[in-house]
Amino acid sequence: MKLPFRRILAPRAPFIAAGLLPVTVFLGMFDIPTETRMSIVIPAPKAPHLSYVDLIAPTARRVGVDVALVKSIVKAESAFNPDAVSPKGALGLMQVMPGTAQEMGLDASQPAQNLEAGARYLKWLLSRYSKSKNGLPKAIAAYNAGPGAVDKSHGIPRFRETQTYVARVMKYFKTYTRLG
Repeated sequence: MKLPFRRILAPRAPFIAAGLLPVTVFLGMFDIPTETRMSIVIPAPKAPHLSYVDLIAPTARRVGVDVALVKSIVKAESAFNPDAVSPKGALGLMQVMPGTAQEMGLDASQPAQNLEAGARYLKWLLSRYSKSKNGLPKAIAAYNAGPGAVDKSHGIPRFRETQTYVARVMKYFKTYTRLG
């Protein structure tokens, strides 16, 4: 007498040795040929899509800089474009010079590291001008024109680009502060 269960239920040593256990569903009293097997593929879950904007708040908080200020700088520098490159070679969301990022052990071409480098540099500028009159506008101007230009002019340099930049960042800062 032929036992149809024997071939279906018999364990297969190579599978067990590999840590896999074949599972066969018995669909009745039929001897199902082994060639007609069905495999089910379950796709791996996809990671949630994170925008680089989602990295701004945690980075700013970790570094100790106002989130609204970092967002304002990012908006003014790159309009939230992680691939932005300036004519002078500044890269990414916060338009960080590669040498500046390298001094911090970071890569300006990587968006998360670009945010980190830009936020650290901004914190350093805020600290540098914190005790002076109009410290925030001076720090913003130094982010754009460099601290040497701000020190030389004893305030916001008279470069049209820098004055426009400071006004634009301050406007964004008020908006982002109000929005929370």
